[in-house]
Amino acid sequence: MDKQTALLIIDMINPLSFEHGEDIYPQTKEIADKIALLKDAMKARGCPILYVNDNYGKWQSDFNQLVYDIKTSNELGASIAARLEPTEEDYSIIKPKYSGFFNTPLHLLLEHLEVHTLVLTGIVGNMCVQFTANDAYTLEYTLVIPQDGIASFTQKDTHVALHHFEHILKADVRPIQIWLKK
Repeated sequence: MDKQTALLIIDMINPLSFEHGEDIYPQTKEIADKIALLKDAMKARGCPILYVNDNYGKWQSDFNQLVYDIKTSNELGASIAARLEPTEEDYSIIKPKYSGFFNTPLHLLLEHLEVHTLVLTGIVGNMCVQFTANDAYTLEYTLVIPQDGIASFTQKDTHVALHHFEHILKADVRPIQIWLKK
């Protein structure tokens, strides 16, 4: 991977206080450790790291404040937010809906960074990750969506999303371990 590849961490800074949040928590905690390893490896190669996150209905949100509020809370997602806390060099995009591209400056930022390949990780695999992946494919980005870097409410939902990513969007869905070596 090179500087034309960016890691997108989608909705992992999350209190998980929504309906069924407790159901996705175990998978989210599991993928958080793998995403953290991938983030470190990509950062060491000079790849940009972008947090693409929901605004949780807070239209005057500040991403750094959102991270702080979640990681210091008693919510399920607090330890995950602390584990994946962004650094000063990382970028953040607050999204109002499912796709990281919809009504955000994400595409402009990626163009500015001269990124052509996106590595998508995060939750929910068959919702926000999928909507973002669909838009990225339409915008002609090359996609990598590691099978062990996304989580959905059920394993079946994740499996269906991965099938879509691989067969429709032509994404590489090999595990994160493969990308740690590249």
